[in-house]
Amino acid sequence: MPGPAVLDVVRSPRTLRIGSLDRDTESGFAVLDPATDAELAIVPDAGAAHAGLAADAAAAALVEWGASAPRRRSEILVEAFRLMKERELELAALISAESGKAPDDARAEVAYAAEFFRWFGEEAVRSEGRYVTAPDGRSTTVVTSQPVGVAYLVTPWNFPAAMITRKVAPALAAGCTMVVKPAAETPLTALALADLLGEAGLPPGVLTVLPTTRPGEVTDVLLAHDAVRKLSFTGSTAVGRHLLRAAAGRVVNCSMELGGNAPFVVCADADLDAAVAGAMVAKLRNAGQACTAANRFFVHSAVLDEFVERLTVPFTGRRIGPAADEGTDVGPLIDHRAVARITALVGAAVENGADEAHPPSAVPAHGSFLAPRIIRNVAADADLATEEIFGPVAPVIGWNDEAEMLRAANATEFGLAGYVFAGDTHHAVALGRALQCGMVGVNRGVVSDPAAPFGGMKQSGLGREGSHEGLAAFQETQFLSVAAG
Repeated sequence: MPGPAVLDVVRSPRTLRIGSLDRDTESGFAVLDPATDAELAIVPDAGAAHAGLAADAAAAALVEWGASAPRRRSEILVEAFRLMKERELELAALISAESGKAPDDARAEVAYAAEFFRWFGEEAVRSEGRYVTAPDGRSTTVVTSQPVGVAYLVTPWNFPAAMITRKVAPALAAGCTMVVKPAAETPLTALALADLLGEAGLPPGVLTVLPTTRPGEVTDVLLAHDAVRKLSFTGSTAVGRHLLRAAAGRVVNCSMELGGNAPFVVCADADLDAAVAGAMVAKLRNAGQACTAANRFFVHSAVLDEFVERLTVPFTGRRIGPAADEGTDVGPLIDHRAVARITALVGAAVENGADEAHPPSAVPAHGSFLAPRIIRNVAADADLATEEIFGPVAPVIGWNDEAEMLRAANATEFGLAGYVFAGDTHHAVALGRALQCGMVGVNRGVVSDPAAPFGGMKQSGLGREGSHEGLAAFQETQFLSVAAG
């Protein structure tokens, strides 16, 4: 298991690489295995001074990197893709160690994360512009793009590789330099990816990773730095609101991928085999710790009993355990607080009339484990249905009237992802369009793809990641009015 690989990405527990220099920190902090609570490594704990140095290094590197040939950026990103694929098992083991992610989920994340390097390696040479004669014929309009500048990228713990590459790859393709602040729970993968990019040819200073237990202090310095012109954040809506207020002071360009409360709609004519298979992916991937995870199951009363019965079998058949066990299907939650919060949500729902569809499976005595659970007869306004669960619990809500179901599905401040299963594809698409979500899976339980625009409506975020939009998020449009010759 990944002991050596974990230690290999940490040069010193009190040394940060900023530009081409190693900078000392006053202290380090421990990264723990959520399956055992054992210490994996000590990483340097960055503070305000390091944030300023990182921004200075990024600003200095921007001069050359922003003017570099798109083909050079492309070649580095494609090489990074190759290296990730070559080291897929090692990186997956690292992800499992620090996040608790089950082995299959970790390998799938590495493959998905690597695709952002490949996609944006291709997009780097496809930045578009326009060259047209102005309507009055007196000038030529030239529309081009420039890198937005130094970017501050803040990533969460639940996908420690994919959330890095989904931001870093388009930023590099656009010619931006950046400072990355990974979640304190999972900084090791970020450090490993930074080393990998250096090996792929990325110059010093273009990318700096700042692990820290003082995110507010680091963020304040970076958002106040004159060179920082972009903030890209993935995390909770509450923190996103705070960061938007902080970024407003200098009118920093912001991209936000925030919370979700995804409805999963099953119609009376749905293929239940497909719906159950989709539910397993949409609910239990990474033990439900995904912003796109199905959060509320709206199941037509005509098929509710059969759907729950069919879903119960694979739900109770998942093997729960540490990622070190190759046969594990569901790993631990990120920490004990997550287990306590979700357990309280389930308890409150049951006290108010909901019932458990099956006895929960046994879980290991140590570590932050929670068994997959299906909860029936949940009120649409229960906390279990209105809060983002971020765990392996499936609240089921019956419905008969489609209009009422849609009102309930849309009665949330969130609008990231949704899922619809119906036998009539035209009806399924119509329902998908009626959901106030930025992404909808129609008869499938997956919506993420590097070539598709990822993002939400309402308070689930601003902007899109991936696809052509992901590159544009790190560019400024520039217009030149050239006098007619």
